[in-house]
Amino acid sequence: MEDLNNGGKRPHKLMLTGRRTCALTGVNDVLSFDVNEILLETEQGMLMIRGGELHVSRLSLDKGEVDIDGRIDSFTYSETAGYGTKGESLLARLFK
Repeated sequence: MEDLNNGGKRPHKLMLTGRRTCALTGVNDVLSFDVNEILLETEQGMLMIRGGELHVSRLSLDKGEVDIDGRIDSFTYSETAGYGTKGESLLARLFK
């Protein structure tokens, strides 16, 4: 059932276990991923996950859930306000 106090948004939660597995909720979209970097659009802004041997082991965008395995080195959030602005690259918008 949808939480009406939340304005229809899913709660964003990040659970990291031993820097090897990560479970996230409140994920709207997976923008890109490779073995060293995963870029997600979440309810709290853009999230860049960096590491090595990263693997999206479970993805359910209907529920807004993502599970990631691998060596996780960092999480970096940025605002989504500039997302979709014409003439700017994705990286330029991330590091405003």
